[in-house]
Amino acid sequence: MQPTIIETDEEFHDLCEHIRSEHLVGFDTEFVSDNTYRPALGLLQFATQNRAAVVDPLAVTDLSAWWQIMADDETTVVVHGGQAEIRFCLQFLGQPPRRLFDIQLAEGFRSSSYPLSYSAIVRRVINQRVDGSQTRTDWTRRPLSDAQLRYALEDVEYLIEICEKQTAWLEDRGRLGWAEQEVSRLIGDISDDDEAAPWERLPGIHKLSRRDLAVLQRLALWRETEASRQNRPVRRILRDDLLVDLARRQPCSEKQALATRDLNRREYRRHMQDVVDVIRAAQKIKEEDLPPKRRSRREDASSQEQVVAKLLALSLSNRCAEIDMAYTLVANNRDLLELVRYHRLGERNGDSPRMQKGWRDELFGDLLRDVMDGKVAFRVAPKGSAAPLVFE
Repeated sequence: MQPTIIETDEEFHDLCEHIRSEHLVGFDTEFVSDNTYRPALGLLQFATQNRAAVVDPLAVTDLSAWWQIMADDETTVVVHGGQAEIRFCLQFLGQPPRRLFDIQLAEGFRSSSYPLSYSAIVRRVINQRVDGSQTRTDWTRRPLSDAQLRYALEDVEYLIEICEKQTAWLEDRGRLGWAEQEVSRLIGDISDDDEAAPWERLPGIHKLSRRDLAVLQRLALWRETEASRQNRPVRRILRDDLLVDLARRQPCSEKQALATRDLNRREYRRHMQDVVDVIRAAQKIKEEDLPPKRRSRREDASSQEQVVAKLLALSLSNRCAEIDMAYTLVANNRDLLELVRYHRLGERNGDSPRMQKGWRDELFGDLLRDVMDGKVAFRVAPKGSAAPLVFE
């Protein structure tokens, strides 16, 4: 592909009309997230069956036509590891993508490896190679070289071809619906995270008292507002661990606040009076208005729960080997602990666990329940078997 860069609204509108007529497009973004409140878009790359282009978002003044396409029901958008692209769609349009195909997720249903890089999937699926020499580029600097533009185009050049091969393979084996479910779950998780209050993402909140939590909520909101105002990452305003420490200690003066060593850094010191003012205001909240104590899904598990979760992980890993699917796509330790608490210990507060929903339950639910109920035994498989264990 020759590097073509679109820098006018008219050219961009023409590209979007072409994409609408094709109903299928490979899409990727280049961005920088080190120094701004939200990631700064540097490039948008597109490839259809007949055309490829790089769009300069620093020159094109209105990108809304593309985000509307990404969220419509007519165009399938093919991505690789599309978390960032989903977030951009939510950020700029306020709606999630509707028809997304993620080749990274799809490959996890075709092999035991997940997540794979774009270059690894290109080699595995279509036996091509891509250049990885421009990964450290600052995509917001101009001008961009031809080498940088070619690198950017390579990120979309093979997406449609890979999508078609993966789709045919998955459909032939009855797995295409599973991949579609997982894309929907990914979009839902990112949408929920995008709507969550800033304090809900902080670690250890279930260990805080109601008063501590009220202080933390106010501090987190202040930090978010300040980061947005200055257009800086929230961690540059105040680190997560320091925010939680301040909520616990609740210093009443700058001097008390600075008793924590790391808060003496110059970029933090200038905010200390604002921090103390926020804490004082939160301390005046009436007892009946304090938030309820939080119960975290990530709270420490007992040793017994961990043992059962490890046994489930062993069973799950063995089944994944049998059907050639990536274990890391299926579950993590938190998912298995959630299942243990729900099924074995009877903790039924809230929604059913992820492992008892959709394709995960269809593929693995009976096995995992049987293991917890003592209905199966396992032994070492004979030499040369597809999986190391045999379940009986």
